[in-house]
Amino acid sequence: MGNSVSEVGTGIIIIAVVWIAAVVFGMMLLRASGSAKLGVIPVFLLALSVTLALVFFPRSPETTIPLKEIEIVDSLFIGRYILLAVASLVFLVAFFMLLPFHLLEPVHAKALRKH
Repeated sequence: MGNSVSEVGTGIIIIAVVWIAAVVFGMMLLRASGSAKLGVIPVFLLALSVTLALVFFPRSPETTIPLKEIEIVDSLFIGRYILLAVASLVFLVAFFMLLPFHLLEPVHAKALRKH
């Protein structure tokens, strides 16, 4: 069950959304005047038919199929460590090439008083 929200499948979420929409449309149609109030009946029947279709014709079986153990293999292991080694070597070379510029930078003393 890879696509679930809070351990609830997508079918239950669809049923909940359908019934919430049916109740909202039903309330709007009941506030209407005249024969528009009768529009509640098809909305209710549509929500009922969608619910029955999702309940009686599920997409997946109720029993879970036993899965065989998956062996995870990292095929890029050597390449990743070579890339890490090259990146580390470039960093160290750049660091030690810039270190003399930092150490040899002149530091000038500030004057105590200006006349």
